[in-house]
Amino acid sequence: MGKIRRGNYVFVSWIGDHGNHVHVYRDGRLVVKWNLDHHCEEPGSKPASRKIKDLIEELRAEGKLVYEIKKSND
Repeated sequence: MGKIRRGNYVFVSWIGDHGNHVHVYRDGRLVVKWNLDHHCEEPGSKPASRKIKDLIEELRAEGKLVYEIKKSND
């Protein structure tokens, strides 16, 4: 898990069993949950604004949000 402040938003990234995602907060309220594997909002989440999408892409390009592909332990 990582926490990054950028553009009046707080991005909290999670890497877990159910996929990589980032929670985006503004003024202490959850704005969107973004799926890093599929590049879209998590089911049930509000749509992300263009600004949030651009900030997520900027953070990913800087290596601060990692898109990891999980491998099964077969």
